[in-house]
Parts: sequence; C-alpha cells; structure tokens
Amino acid sequence: MTWTPHATVAVVVEDAHGRFLMVEERSNGRVVFNQPAGHVEEDEAIPDAARREALEETGWDIEPEHFLGFYTYKAPANGVTYYRFCFIGRAKERITDQLDTGIIAAHWLSLDDIRQLGDKLRSPLIIKSIEDYRNGRRYPLDVITDSQT
Repeated sequence: MTWTPHATVAVVVEDAHGRFLMVEERSNGRVVFNQPAGHVEEDEAIPDAARREALEETGWDIEPEHFLGFYTYKAPANGVTYYRFCFIGRAKERITDQLDTGIIAAHWLSLDDIRQLGDKLRSPLIIKSIEDYRNGRRYPLDVITDSQT
C-alpha cells in the first residue's frame, strides 16, 4: 500500500463581533462543521487555494493576512493523513450564494457555539487553530516559499 498524504488549506476568519466563519457540510454520511478548508489543486499556490476554498464553501471573498501554522492530522475514520496549511484571513465581502456540492451553509459562530458542537466538528484542528489564533500566533505570509506565486 502506498502512503499518500493530502495537502489541504484552512482559514480562520473572525468578524468584528468575535464570531468565526464556519462551514456546515456533509461528510461520510454525517453533517459536520469545519472552517473553510479543502485540498490544494495541482499547480495552485497555497494562499490561492485558501482563497478559492473559502469562496467555494462560504461565498465570501477572503484575504489571507497571516500564516497561522502547519498542522498534521490522521483521520480515524479513513486513516488518511492531512497536512493542513492554516491561514488567518479577513472577510472582504460576500460575493455569491452558490456553494460547493455537499456544503449546507456558511455560519458565523462564537467560539462557545463551536465548542458546543462537540463531535459534529470535522476534526480537533478546528478548536486548536482558533486557540492558536486567539493566543496571538501569527507568521508573515512569506514564510511559505511557493514557486507558484
């Protein structure tokens, strides 16, 4: 068997009211919540993937402002290892109501609301990345060297 990790992006977006942009989606027959996130496509710059995934999943035009960190997660449901490039972004404007297949809705939720979702969270990286963000973790975007940009 060949080990094939998945390169993904996610973005933590907080509004002026302290709420975070979350995605309600269907995954493996369940309804779960996640940050705007998804796979990096071939020849796509990492920050561009974060912008694209946020737009496709929430309808919001997001501007990545900082790199939050690189997270690794092995999903117990399928045994897949995900390498997650996580950004801090600013919501510029909502530009579409058309969302990706499998996406139910985009929501702005408080951290308490997110914590109360419990096992409806797609992964523990959601809470971990928000806590890292709230603890002031931030790196400049140029910490990522990407020949696509």
